[in-house]
Amino acid sequence: MSGHSKWSTIKHKKAREDAKRGKIFTKIIREITVSAREGGGDPEANPRLRAAVAAAKSANMPADNIKRAIQRGTGELPGVSYEEVSYEGYGPGGVAVLVEVLTDNRNRTTAEIRHLFSKNGGNLGENGCVAWVFTRKGQILVPRAGGPDEDELMERVLEAGAEDLDTDDDEYYRIITAPEELHQVKSALEEAGIPVETAEFDMEPSTTVRLEGKQAQQMIRLMNAFDDHDDVQNVWANFDIDEEILEAV
Repeated sequence: MSGHSKWSTIKHKKAREDAKRGKIFTKIIREITVSAREGGGDPEANPRLRAAVAAAKSANMPADNIKRAIQRGTGELPGVSYEEVSYEGYGPGGVAVLVEVLTDNRNRTTAEIRHLFSKNGGNLGENGCVAWVFTRKGQILVPRAGGPDEDELMERVLEAGAEDLDTDDDEYYRIITAPEELHQVKSALEEAGIPVETAEFDMEPSTTVRLEGKQAQQMIRLMNAFDDHDDVQNVWANFDIDEEILEAV
């Protein structure tokens, strides 16, 4: 499994722990609000909102919180207006980094993102400098424990329209789909009684950059710094770091 793919499951495990402390509620509420504003308040007709609501339920967010976030997005309730901004830059060793934020103060957030890059061996770049490295995909994590065997799952997900099945992680199967097939594949798995831990959109890099030693440690610190920033919704990078180093985080 590449370092990028391994980071996807490590990031999910970290989010699971953060959810226990309510730490990620702010990010999820912002995503629900903006999704509802952009695509309407019906999750069945709004794939982005459907994914955000699924993430909220996975984090055990109360239903009233979800409802209010949707209503703020549709204008039924007053709320803060968030702007979607993407930042592109380079991490240690020239790693391509793509950061998506939701902010109520673009100037403040831009300064903070630039500082996080420079503090951790990277630099903020111009729009378009690294976006071409990434392709938008759907990603589904299915727990191995109590789930189907590899052959059965492979048959089911390919039949449902998935592109690939990554089996290298010890805890999760990682299913890759086209963005428009994400919810179709998720529904097919659930109808077959196969538990789905999470279903979300991801950015897959076309190339990776191998990092070792100090640069690997700097890259991990940079990713964690972005994950911990309240305005950052998603961060992707095309690093390849040994699993032993990633697992030691």
